[in-house]
Amino acid sequence: MNLKFKFLYFFVGVLFVFSCNPLPITDLSTASLIPFPKEIKATESAFLLTEVQEYSVGNPDILPIGNELSKTWSELTSFPIKLGTEAPIHFALSEQGRFSNPEEYHLEITKTSISLIGASPEGVYRGWKTLEQLLWFSKINDQNYLPTGTILDAPDYAYRGAMLDVARHFFSVAEVKRYIDQLSHYKINHLHLHLSDDQGWRIEIKSWPKLTEIGGSTEVGGESGGFYTQKDYQELVAYAAERFITIVPEIDMPGHTNAALASYPQLNCNGQATDLYEGIEVGFSTLCVEKAITYEFVEDVIREISAITPGPYFHIGGDESHATPEKKYITFFNKVLPMVDKYNKTPFGWDEVQLAEIQENTVVQYWNVAENALNAKQKGAKVLISPASYAYLDMQYDSITPLGLHWAGYVNLKKGYNWVPEELVDGILKEDIIGIEAPLWSETITNSDDLEFMAFPRLPGYAEIGWTQKEKRNWENYRKRLADHGTIFDAWGVNFYRSSMIDWK
Repeated sequence: MNLKFKFLYFFVGVLFVFSCNPLPITDLSTASLIPFPKEIKATESAFLLTEVQEYSVGNPDILPIGNELSKTWSELTSFPIKLGTEAPIHFALSEQGRFSNPEEYHLEITKTSISLIGASPEGVYRGWKTLEQLLWFSKINDQNYLPTGTILDAPDYAYRGAMLDVARHFFSVAEVKRYIDQLSHYKINHLHLHLSDDQGWRIEIKSWPKLTEIGGSTEVGGESGGFYTQKDYQELVAYAAERFITIVPEIDMPGHTNAALASYPQLNCNGQATDLYEGIEVGFSTLCVEKAITYEFVEDVIREISAITPGPYFHIGGDESHATPEKKYITFFNKVLPMVDKYNKTPFGWDEVQLAEIQENTVVQYWNVAENALNAKQKGAKVLISPASYAYLDMQYDSITPLGLHWAGYVNLKKGYNWVPEELVDGILKEDIIGIEAPLWSETITNSDDLEFMAFPRLPGYAEIGWTQKEKRNWENYRKRLADHGTIFDAWGVNFYRSSMIDWK
């Protein structure tokens, strides 16, 4: 056979292969995306992953996102891609005025290209997380393609948060970073760190070194505890910022302060240090409101932490301060709230803090008493919704859950998902709410396995409540999508609770 006929034979063979293996028909609108996007339009074709060798970015500000794309693409598809020009995958920032929300993005997948345009680098990152989920499903289903179509997406609430209590049990820098990675996958954009409590003081304060030397030395159950140096904390802040997550530091006061009172006797009204505490009871401790040194201490703490926290918020606690008479509680916060303003932070507090003379820039975190949230609104404050009976990740799933507590009731998957923030408290409207947060208190949580068992699979539901419009949310649809995410949890090595409410894949 001469060369001409060999070439013709090869060409006909290639045509035969492609005619017998057309691009698969797909439906992007049925992809198990969490949070569910604002708008999806499917075009019922496929983008072949094998056809990609390069990606491009339209702005140096989003090059780090492109680098993450390249790394993850290679890991999930086994087809390495590199930075190039005029590439089939292109990430870019939108022209000014196209989008109204900084987290808004437009993702378009065609047979031959993927285009992601964001209102800001943060918007590009949120869109990348959507694309990443599609890549995970492709890998898990052993497919070499993505469904085609367009997604136009933006969050319903600006603040979508999780809280981690590192005071009752300490979590290492590596453990917190792992949680940050998991949060970013679901477009959560705030991590609230509960850095102090009766059982432990977890952040270095250079002007008060015994806080960590003594107060950081133990935890619930009597283990050795631990703390973050300021360098550690800055490392966490930077790691979160790379994933467009804002760290919100909390120093709880004037109650929940036994670790500080054990470290510095002068913070007690009797001048004597308390014993370190390793239990889980609440409400027994208080800073001495009458002493001037108390306010020197509080201002030093606010000053040092604010200096290494680029985010806008400083959480001052304020909950369960039963040992502080109400009049003294009000006096305390009327002095402390202006300190937060002094260091250019927005004051944050649990809902009891509304008893004080709060300013309109204050954010009150509703966790327990609806009347407190209403009073805060009437004083001009904004509300963060964190109802214990719906959103506390440390509440047990049911009566036989081996971890967690149930003082606010049991929170199974459906209960945790099936509520609407703006319909929770009569008189608190959507415009009064900055968003939602799912706290995880650590009385019974000792390590990442415990953390993940209580957070997953509930956490993606809270992410969807914060991101997805209520008319787009439906329990039956969500539970089917969540089933597919169980395979992602397995791939991550997440120790998640396999609720019988979900038909796990």
